[in-house]
Amino acid sequence: MSVTLFQNARIVDPSRTLDEIGAVIVDGKTIAAAGASAHNQGAPEGATIVDCRGKTILPGLVDARVHIGEPGAEHRETIASASTAAAAGGVTSIIMMPDTDPVIDDVALVEFVLRTARDTAIVNVFPAAAITRGLRGTEMSEFGLLREAGAVAFTEGRHTISNALVMRRALTYARDFGAVIDHETQDPDLASTGVMNEGLFASWLGLPGIPREAEAIPLERDLMLARLTRSNYHAAKISTAMSAAAVSRAKADGAAVTAGAAIASLSLNEHDVGEYRTFFRLSPPLRAEEDRVAMVEALRDGTIDILVSSHDPQDVDTKRLPFADAASGAIGLETLLAAALRLHHNEEVPLMRIIDALSTAPAKRFGLPGGTLAPGAAADLIVVDLEEPWLVREQDIRSRSKNTCFEGARLQGKVLQTLVAGSTVHRA
Repeated sequence: MSVTLFQNARIVDPSRTLDEIGAVIVDGKTIAAAGASAHNQGAPEGATIVDCRGKTILPGLVDARVHIGEPGAEHRETIASASTAAAAGGVTSIIMMPDTDPVIDDVALVEFVLRTARDTAIVNVFPAAAITRGLRGTEMSEFGLLREAGAVAFTEGRHTISNALVMRRALTYARDFGAVIDHETQDPDLASTGVMNEGLFASWLGLPGIPREAEAIPLERDLMLARLTRSNYHAAKISTAMSAAAVSRAKADGAAVTAGAAIASLSLNEHDVGEYRTFFRLSPPLRAEEDRVAMVEALRDGTIDILVSSHDPQDVDTKRLPFADAASGAIGLETLLAAALRLHHNEEVPLMRIIDALSTAPAKRFGLPGGTLAPGAAADLIVVDLEEPWLVREQDIRSRSKNTCFEGARLQGKVLQTLVAGSTVHRA
């Protein structure tokens, strides 16, 4: 077994509320020690020594919401290409959404994802299974069998269950298996033909809008049902102040609920749509600036537990269209950390809280290994220069699709090295 000593680094580990100058000792596939105490131990005999002066070591990121084309749309993204993009962005574990073709709603498809990931991926890939068969919102899938096969959560991906009784049954069923219902809320009738945030700017552009209530109404219903069933519920992607207030109230009531947000909702607003720029057509849509500010505050105070990339590859055929006809979604694995670090550099959110939301909290919520630099844990970690600037350029994107919100953006904070189970899978 090889031993590597990363010394003179800033170690940030939210799982132990640790932020100090020290070292990390990687022994084979696991972490032997991390922190100032590891620095004081000195170098183990025969260890490879890496000087990380001026650099920061973080637990590998855990991205809880990643859409992948495989199976069915491999031209947009494969499990292998998504994992390469993830490694470049410092993401060592991803939860893959079930809205593929065919839908991941039976054991054979969960096993296909796990087998393909084992054979082709360079990061950890965990499949989520569909709550309902075919994502049709009516008949529930076999939670027990899917859980046993390796599904780590249940979600409808981009879809929202409109039937309250189906959602109640799903929450009850998931509770019995210790599973989390991970649900994205958007009322299809209220959203209707809307393509961006409803408001004055949408009116100027002549585009139909999606009101904030389209997100908040089904969310409020879900939170009530979570209280009723005493189940583990995760609001996948909230984007408005009223949604954050609803989650905060549910938490205050003692409900076992958590909330996530896409990093785009904290770093961009509706004005970024500009002159019909389809890479900024997202779901939920980019909201008003006051909602973006509310999202940042919700992350800071812990109302938002988890940040996700909401990586959603779309190709030229689905994006190079009039704004109202373009598919929603953007890639985000490679820019997740750097976009989130804007909040650190602007002194809006402490670094510890940001890394917790990107790594420790999602690992804990979905029962995954990782999210920690504690001794004995798998050596999933990243070496980052928090200050290094870089430019997002299409030719550098590893994803098969290039639909990033951050093309041409100057970001600060670069992943220099990514390790998964002690092996280097990315080096800048």
